Amino acid sequence: MKDKYPEIMTVSQVAEYLQISEMTTYKLVQEKKIPGFKIGRHWRVKKEDLTIYIEKLKNGEKI
Repeated sequence: MKDKYPEIMTVSQVAEYLQISEMTTYKLVQEKKIPGFKIGRHWRVKKEDLTIYIEKLKNGEKI
């Protein structure tokens, strides 16, 4: 079965994946709490980095 989310995700896809708003997602990416990078004016997040971020949250680590 093909994964719904690509390896490189948009802010919109990250928001949907985490089930939070796009505004909250933008804020977290801009504050570097969720690791992301810019291509031109658009933020992108590697799915692998997002998985690591989620694991850190689960382990109670400060982000």
